[in-house]
Amino acid sequence: MENYNRLSDANIITAKYMDSILIESRYIDSVKANTETELFGDKFSMPVMTPAFSHLGNYNGREKTGLEEYSEAAKELNILNFCGMMENDLFKKIADTGAKTVRIVKPYADNGKVKDQMQYAESVGAFGIGMDIDHIFGENGYDVVMGEDMTFQTEDMLRSYVELTKLPFIVKGVLSVADAKKCAEIGAKAIIISHHHGRVPYAVPPMMVLPEIKDVLEGTGVKIIVDCGIASGADVFKAIALGADAAAVGRSMLPSLESEGKDGVKKFITGVGNELRYIMSSTGFETVSDIDSSVLYEL
Repeated sequence: MENYNRLSDANIITAKYMDSILIESRYIDSVKANTETELFGDKFSMPVMTPAFSHLGNYNGREKTGLEEYSEAAKELNILNFCGMMENDLFKKIADTGAKTVRIVKPYADNGKVKDQMQYAESVGAFGIGMDIDHIFGENGYDVVMGEDMTFQTEDMLRSYVELTKLPFIVKGVLSVADAKKCAEIGAKAIIISHHHGRVPYAVPPMMVLPEIKDVLEGTGVKIIVDCGIASGADVFKAIALGADAAAVGRSMLPSLESEGKDGVKKFITGVGNELRYIMSSTGFETVSDIDSSVLYEL
C-alpha cells in the first residue's frame, strides 16, 4: 500500500474495500430519480448528512466558526445536520442557524455533564441527541479529550439517556452486530456505523459490517447511518444499497468548508447529491427506498 502507516491503516482498508464495490447499469425503463428521503418523520432533500465535527475554528478570518458555517449550509440544503463535542453556548449558536441538528455528546466521566448537555440541546430546539461511544477508551485507559475525562457506558446508562428525552436518540460509533443489538434493546432510534477515522487499528470497514447489522436490526425500526470515507454520490449509493438509510460525509468536505465556508459546503454536498441522483437514475432506482444491493458487484 502506498504511504502505508499504522495510524492510517483503517482508513486505507476502508477506502480499498469501498472501491472494490462496483455498480451495474440498468437504463431501459429507468426515469430521473428523486433523492428525497424521510427520517424520524421529517423529509430531507437527500440521504446525505453532515458529520459530527467538533473544535472547528474560524477559517480564513471569517466571523463564524466552521461549525456554524456548515450548519447554515445544512439548513439551506435541507439535510440532517450533526455536531460533536462543544459547550452549550456554542451549541446554541448552531441551533440558532435553524438547521435540524443532532447533538452528539461525548461519554464524559461527569455523568451530570452528559445529561446537562443533552437536556440543554432539547431545550434550544435540537432535532435529536446522541452519544459518541467510540471515544470511551484511549491508549492509557479511558480517553481524555480536550482535557475532559471519558468513561465506560453500560446499557443501563445509555437507556437512561434515551428515557431522558422525547427526541430521537442516536448512538455513534457502532461497528458490530453485538453493539447494534444492544442499541435496539435500549430504545435508540438510530445508529451511526463508524470507526471514527480509524481510532482502532485494522478496524473493519463500516460498509463491510453494514449488511450484517442491517439483518439483525430488521423490524426494529432503528435507522442506520454510515460514515468514514464517504466522499461522493457513489459512496452514498453503495452505503444505501448495502442497507443504510443515509450516509454522512466527513473530512471530504473540509477543503470546501475551509476555502469557501457555507457556500463551499453547499457546492460540495450538492455535487454529492447530484451524483447520487445520476447513479440512481442509471441503475433503475427511482426513489431512495427502492435502492438495493442487486446492482452491486465486489472485485
